[in-house]
Amino acid sequence: MAAPKVTSMRFGVIILPEQRWARARPLWQRAEQLGFDHVWTYDHMAWRTLRDGPWFGAVPTLTAAALATSRVRLGTLVATPNFRHPVTFAKELITLDDVSEGRLTVGIGAGGRGWDATMFGEEPLPLPARAARFAEFVADLDVLLREPETSFSGEFYTAVEARTHPGCVQEPRVPFAVAAYGPRAMRVAARHGQAWVTTNGTGRPGAQTFLPDAREQLARFREVCAAEERDPSELDTYVAFGSGPERPYASPEALADLAGSYAEAGFTDLVLHWPRDTEPLRGDLAAFEAAVTHVLG
Repeated sequence: MAAPKVTSMRFGVIILPEQRWARARPLWQRAEQLGFDHVWTYDHMAWRTLRDGPWFGAVPTLTAAALATSRVRLGTLVATPNFRHPVTFAKELITLDDVSEGRLTVGIGAGGRGWDATMFGEEPLPLPARAARFAEFVADLDVLLREPETSFSGEFYTAVEARTHPGCVQEPRVPFAVAAYGPRAMRVAARHGQAWVTTNGTGRPGAQTFLPDAREQLARFREVCAAEERDPSELDTYVAFGSGPERPYASPEALADLAGSYAEAGFTDLVLHWPRDTEPLRGDLAAFEAAVTHVLG
């Protein structure tokens, strides 16, 4: 792919919160050294087959990462209302935005039906209720992060004179990167987001590439933006690569080609995963660094 298409794309990487900080700190610092624009971590109580292994909290991890880095943007990819209340989460985000000196982006999603939804002994909500809760959660969080005093009473959340002094470093609030695949979640992204996120795990099973599905999703999102009277060019568009069909590190050129294809399709940001020694997300660290250096170096 032509160099301008690659260089126009911003790059991020997700580091799972699974290692004690003495071992995790060098990874976050190395991500900054490699030239990534943003670095993320998952926000779960437990995740898939790693449930019985080490797993640390996202906000404390990001706070430590903010003190260990100086340039990269940091964030959750993604936080969900499965185990969070907008008032307490807003307080944590304001603190993290302050510690990072305005380098925070909060990635938000509706949440699934896994352990995050069941660990407190409740039945997972059906899809329509999860979508409604998500819309309310993001709208409440939006107001909490903008206003020093907030009260609201909805179907899922209530706040009585919640205080959020001194507010965010970033104005009018920290940016939202909203993960959305269905029409209702896309409306949330169009109304409140500064970025929209999709992942290659939302493609058709058995497909050799996510690109056609990504193009289709982006087209639908732009239609939703138009319906919400939001200019889609105002939002960044993220595509995250995990355990999908693409192999970004097969060669140094593979990542450049992948980035060029998605930039041409209309995406502004490409997010990778830091390779693990074992599945899931197993990968060769040397090949990963070679590919990233080829594109960002």
